[in-house]
Amino acid sequence: MRQFVCFVKRRWRVVLKWLSWLLVVGLLAWVLAQVPLREAAAIVAGLRGWQVGAGLAVNGLVLWILNGRWWLILRAQGYVVPYLRLLGHRLAGFGVSYFTPGPQFGGEPVQVLLLSRKEGVPRATAVAVITLDKLLELLFSFLFLVGGVLIVLQGRLFGGVVGWETAVFAFILLLFPAAFLTATGLGWYPVSKLLRGMGHWSMWARRPVWHSRYQRLAQFGMDSEAQMTAFFRTAPRTLLVVLAVSVCSWLLLLFEYALMLRFLGLTLTWMQVVGLLTAVRVAFLLPLPAGLGMVEASQVLALSLMGLNPAVGISASLLIRARDVLLGLAGLAWWRLNWG
Repeated sequence: MRQFVCFVKRRWRVVLKWLSWLLVVGLLAWVLAQVPLREAAAIVAGLRGWQVGAGLAVNGLVLWILNGRWWLILRAQGYVVPYLRLLGHRLAGFGVSYFTPGPQFGGEPVQVLLLSRKEGVPRATAVAVITLDKLLELLFSFLFLVGGVLIVLQGRLFGGVVGWETAVFAFILLLFPAAFLTATGLGWYPVSKLLRGMGHWSMWARRPVWHSRYQRLAQFGMDSEAQMTAFFRTAPRTLLVVLAVSVCSWLLLLFEYALMLRFLGLTLTWMQVVGLLTAVRVAFLLPLPAGLGMVEASQVLALSLMGLNPAVGISASLLIRARDVLLGLAGLAWWRLNWG
């Protein structure tokens, strides 16, 4: 029976993998049917050298500021890691997440191992720091998503395509990191309690060989959550700075995106820029590798609904793709160099 279940799981994974790639091909085919790639490439080719340099400079500033969030959290835990080296670890995690099918997850274990192996940070502390950093990233991402959807609805930027159910969905997403951060700040230890409960009530986990492992895992989770709770209670000023860093990074992301669109020939209102960036963020949530096909389709569709040139959407997607692929490859190279 167990072999049959494993066989079905393997087959199901293969089917899902092929379906995801068929979806990618279909989306890209639809995009190319809307706007010829040659037209979008011509818009990109019209960029001047100083415009490319300005875009890279702003993106570098975004990365530099984003890196400050977990640097500050680490420092509050008593570990001072060189800023540039920590930025390399962050890029390594981004590289793994970017090339992993799914909504931008997968690189966190790499970051944990790099912190513990290369910087001497205890494993439980590394998990606590990276969990806090990721939860804050999700919190502000979903806050932007909720705000962006509300702006789209209020300004009717996409006509009647986006309804209020989208705002409700975005708000539900927001509740997950908000609830976890609140529970951890109050010292409720939600993950470790869940693991302990599974260890007591699950028939599979009650087996002697697995029960002890569950207990060790639950204890490890409690140690990490205890450090997260301690951060909230003992470092309120650092928390405020971390929140300010998150706000500044999102404002810079918005500015970077608006600047890119302006260089590509579109002068938009801030509401339009927020609407287009919201479409990008939604595309990255879907379980496709690096949002491939979905990012391009979202930009073409959004610009078409706004009555603007959809070729600029493909041009913007090409620039976003080139930037993220280069950063992802740089992160994978850093991981390779620092893994030994």
